[in-house]
Amino acid sequence: MKALILLLSSLSLMSTTAQNRLSEEDAGKFVELALAGLTREFPNKPGNILNSASDAKTPREMTPVFYGHFDWHSSVHGHWTLVRLVRLYPKASWNAEVREALEKKFLKADLQKEADYLAANPWFERMYGWAWALKLGSELRSLDDEQGKRWAEFYRPVEAVIVKNATAYLPKLDWPVRCGFHPESSFALGFMLDWARATGAGDFEKLLIEKAKAFYAGDTAYPVRYEPSGNDFFSAGLNEADLMRRVLPKEEFRKWLAAFFPKLDLGNLARPVSVSDFTDGQLVHLVGLNLNRAWTMRGVAGALEGEAKATFLQLSEAHEKAGLADTFSGHYAGDHWLGSFAVYLLTH
Repeated sequence: MKALILLLSSLSLMSTTAQNRLSEEDAGKFVELALAGLTREFPNKPGNILNSASDAKTPREMTPVFYGHFDWHSSVHGHWTLVRLVRLYPKASWNAEVREALEKKFLKADLQKEADYLAANPWFERMYGWAWALKLGSELRSLDDEQGKRWAEFYRPVEAVIVKNATAYLPKLDWPVRCGFHPESSFALGFMLDWARATGAGDFEKLLIEKAKAFYAGDTAYPVRYEPSGNDFFSAGLNEADLMRRVLPKEEFRKWLAAFFPKLDLGNLARPVSVSDFTDGQLVHLVGLNLNRAWTMRGVAGALEGEAKATFLQLSEAHEKAGLADTFSGHYAGDHWLGSFAVYLLTH
């Protein structure tokens, strides 16, 4: 375990410009983490509402594809992790094993049941789970082989329902959700915007951009002293900045950022956080916070230049090192989801 932690920590020393900074061997360790939860139904924390006794079903009965990894959204991004690594490492020794496991999960009838469940429960996994589900859809669409194309086709009903649910919900969302965990809205808007642009969903893209500007374009002097809260896995401030660098032209974004973080002083956001108990499902969120800060700082840096760019990259590397050192804790409380955050950071 110590050797693995040292190995993962050393990844932060690799090139800050390369998109994929994982070796095949390192990627295999994240594959093992994701496979371990793929069909592990229990323990489980369902996110459904019981309206009658007939609604009391096992996770697999409710959602026959995304029932593992402790909860629905973690199962979704666990599947995303495997699909992404299968795509990036086509010749890996573990590639065939992962494809075989996914072949058993991406069944047309079962994915249709997932879509039907989302349609019948339009509030379900709003919007964090929606965002990751669209990210998975983008990854499936990027698999350039017959198996991948078939999986992507089977998955399209899930994407369609999520876009329909989001299109109905966002016009009614009058204020952004600002917090450090699942309901936080700027993270979801960013991931959904990525999907809309990748798939050419112009009307959905327009809605997302309009909502992002309405929520955040006028924000100034973000209160960095109020982060983090005790169980955050998101930085609401950095998620917002990472969204707006997607929305605004580069020069306009730089002006916005200078007003949002005056003097580009990140305060508490500049210091990686520590975790007191890796067995506690809420406290271990802070590992994810370090990883999230690292990728959002990296995203923001991509729109900057000079000293500002260097500063954001340096802070990103510090958070990356801290987050990767704690990703493999050996406790399911974190193991069921942290690998996805790490893979997104290292391959984004």
